[in-house]
Amino acid sequence: MMIRPYQVSDQPALLQLLQLNTPTYFAPSEKADYEHYLTHEIEDYFVLEADQQLVGAGGINYVEEGKSARISWDLLHPDFQGKGLGSKLVQYRLANIKRREGIAQVVVRTSQLAYPFYEKQGFKLMHTQKDFWAPGFDLYQLQINLS
Repeated sequence: MMIRPYQVSDQPALLQLLQLNTPTYFAPSEKADYEHYLTHEIEDYFVLEADQQLVGAGGINYVEEGKSARISWDLLHPDFQGKGLGSKLVQYRLANIKRREGIAQVVVRTSQLAYPFYEKQGFKLMHTQKDFWAPGFDLYQLQINLS
């Protein structure tokens, strides 16, 4: 397993990963949002390689003038889910965030379909909103404090 920074050439494989996770974890309408993110909103984004293929990805965005970080756009190939790779990708990003001075909390915005995974990583549920991402895809906002 290797985690490395995202490269523009990774985009087709990442869009395929999103497709493999739709509609199980993502609404079909989120594809355009993801493409926009990859083109315009990346701050720190990482890909995970296993068995010599790209099997996952996840990002970090910095909010509130760098006082808070947001875990963003986590994807994992369905064949590699449940094997600890998603946890390694989250822990890798948390370690990167902890190296930045002044960040006290990390937020993740996900759905009712994935929030239990983040609770296992130590995140606490803070807020929910029905049909936020798309009909049937609710917002579950979780947070972990670093201090």
